[in-house]
Amino acid sequence: MLKNYLKIALRNLRKQRGFAFINILGLAMGLACCLLITLYVVDELSYDRFHEKANRIYRINSDIKFGGNDMHMAVSPDPMGPTLLKDYPQVENFVRLHGRGTWLVKQTGKANSLRESDILFADSTLFDVFTLPLVHGNPKRALVEPNTVVISESAARRHFGNQNPMGKTLLFDNRLTFRVTGVMRDMPTNSHFRTDFFLCMRSDNYEWGRWLSNNHQTYILLKDGVDPKQFSKNFETIIQKYVGPQAFQFIGTTMNEFRKAGNRIDYSFIPLTDIHLHSKQNIELAPNSDIQYVYAFSAVAVFILLIACINFMNLSTARSANRAKEVGVRKVLGSVQHQLVGQFMTESILLTVLSMVLALVIVQLAIPFFNDISTKQLTISNLFVPQFLPILLLLPLVVGLLAGSYPAFFLSSFRPISVLKGKINLGLKSAGLRSGLVVFQFMMSVILIVGAMVVYRQINFIQTTKVGFNRDQVLTINEAYALGNQTQTFKEEVLKLPGVLNGSVSGYLPVPSNRSDSPLFPEGEINQSGAVSTQQWGVDYDYIPTLGMELVKGRNFSREFGSDSTGVILNETAVKVFGFKNPIGKRVMQMQDNEGKKYKAYTVIGVVKNFHFESLRQNIGSVALFMDPNRGAVSFRLSNQDIPALVKQIEGKWEQMAPGMPFSYSFLEDSFDAMYRAEQRVGQIVLTFSVLAILIACLGLFGLAAFMAEQRTKEIGVRKVLGASTSSIVGLLSKDFLRLVLIAILIATPIAWYGMNQWLQDFAYKIDVPWWVFVLAGLVAILIAFATVSFQSIKAALTNPVKSLKAE
Repeated sequence: MLKNYLKIALRNLRKQRGFAFINILGLAMGLACCLLITLYVVDELSYDRFHEKANRIYRINSDIKFGGNDMHMAVSPDPMGPTLLKDYPQVENFVRLHGRGTWLVKQTGKANSLRESDILFADSTLFDVFTLPLVHGNPKRALVEPNTVVISESAARRHFGNQNPMGKTLLFDNRLTFRVTGVMRDMPTNSHFRTDFFLCMRSDNYEWGRWLSNNHQTYILLKDGVDPKQFSKNFETIIQKYVGPQAFQFIGTTMNEFRKAGNRIDYSFIPLTDIHLHSKQNIELAPNSDIQYVYAFSAVAVFILLIACINFMNLSTARSANRAKEVGVRKVLGSVQHQLVGQFMTESILLTVLSMVLALVIVQLAIPFFNDISTKQLTISNLFVPQFLPILLLLPLVVGLLAGSYPAFFLSSFRPISVLKGKINLGLKSAGLRSGLVVFQFMMSVILIVGAMVVYRQINFIQTTKVGFNRDQVLTINEAYALGNQTQTFKEEVLKLPGVLNGSVSGYLPVPSNRSDSPLFPEGEINQSGAVSTQQWGVDYDYIPTLGMELVKGRNFSREFGSDSTGVILNETAVKVFGFKNPIGKRVMQMQDNEGKKYKAYTVIGVVKNFHFESLRQNIGSVALFMDPNRGAVSFRLSNQDIPALVKQIEGKWEQMAPGMPFSYSFLEDSFDAMYRAEQRVGQIVLTFSVLAILIACLGLFGLAAFMAEQRTKEIGVRKVLGASTSSIVGLLSKDFLRLVLIAILIATPIAWYGMNQWLQDFAYKIDVPWWVFVLAGLVAILIAFATVSFQSIKAALTNPVKSLKAE
């Protein structure tokens, strides 16, 4: 029986090649989109699950409201981990990580350094908590001794070639020597943090024991059976026992008084496997994604697959007239309904199997482009892993059953006597269902078009909005500390080059980085009510003009004023939080020690206009600029002349003063844009799949239009004989479809408006969704639908009426 089903199915596919082509291509595109998005979603959901103890590992977050700032951070105080392990038997172990950014690294005795990023300090318990296999070294001892380092296999090849690196030393920033005590396998890409270097935490030059400083990512490994929600209630005891006394010493107030004033300090757990998609904290070790994108892309995959299935159902039911007599004859000869259903379902599944084969070819061709816009490293081989194979095998079967179920039962239900007498018009019988499915297709297409347009408008708003400084053509040279004491000389030499307008030495730039806030106090108010949590940046005399910032009051730092070493420039937010009506000349106090016993007074000499130094998702916080150049970076403002040639000249100056050191630079505009790469990727992906969704929908519309034109062949002939014009016939055949598209637009508009407004809530600075976005999306859908339908309509309208009237 199955052999007979397949033989007849293949015969029908050969007989209706155009119908088969449209169905196979539409389904293949839908399946390919579904597979690509499924690969993306599975990868996103797999983050950090490679750790054997992942279900028991939790990171401690800090939520602090103090001094006018409400901070949500992925870090906690350095004593938190050791204290929890000491005080609570429910804790099996802990590990702290401390990011120290990018360093220049070379093998001791070598001339040239390599720029290595995302270097981390880690406790010796690292390998007890996380699953990071070592190929060389003892995980129990690897990070116990100071000045030891564990490197990845990739780092070992970069610095030691084919040599065994164990016991050899690496020089960091030409000043710190670390001995290699372990080589680990490269960390998987699906980790919320990645590094090639773990340095012993005991080597970190840090003031330990500070409960009021939050600088370490702290991970806790709970014992089996411990309820994390119940255990997290112990944080209140930690606050009262340890944080409270330091807070009292620091600002002279108890924790109860601190909270009554509207301030708070809270700690919480987040499961390790939730960090990548669910954490919205600041000071992450690496940028995270968002579970909303996973939901959105999953929905897009389902919608595109549904659109492809709808095409199949629409075309199959529409073409039923051509199979009606076949069904009638089969029933007269004794075929029962379940045999007919089996025949049509076999045809449907055969079609989906062929579509799946074509879909895999499309995925293989499209995956490099998809990886480029999603920044993933997916391969088609990911589809053939054991956990994915069942999906790959079941998907065509499920899609075949879903897409073919209605046509099968619809066709098999025809009454043979009525069919053979030609008393029913089977092709139009299910027009209501087909209309509803067309509306659904174009409704989803319009929603995707609106989504892509709003994402791009928000990104454009971010890129063009005034951020309080001029980010154009500012060249930043990283790791300027490689210059040693020649930093200022380097700056002066570069400023002599034609085309270099200004320059500044400072590691503090208005782009996100691992900075933390510290309190400043108005003179005479060293208490919690006077404290203002403030970003405190060390800059030089040329910082403000180099970055094109605007002073709204007072003056900039000047070499003419020797007292500027005790001067400070505040931004408008800081002035507002301090409550200064006339800030120039006011004095603020900066804490000089960890115990809150020594303070230094600074006089406000200027007020700088607010500038964005974090993402536009956040409001502008308080910033204080001090005369204290940090040698981490040197920035230069360049003119509009030949930038590449100018950069080459600056590189020449660098090589003269820092031989063997890599010349690493970036443009401030690129660093600013990097904050929104996630949104840019989302916009590109949504736009791509919007185009594909519309294309698949149009394939179905094309087939339906061809069928409807065929059904009305004689009507068209009669109308032409009676004098109807080509345009009137095109309008007649097109208006029904365009009416359905209009209905889809009306339904899609409120849904798209609500969804995009929800997405925009993540931004403190955002666009209003304009009405014309919906109009434009609707016009695009109408024009595409009209172009699709009118092709068949014009073809039918131009047919010789004599041939049309002879057609029977």
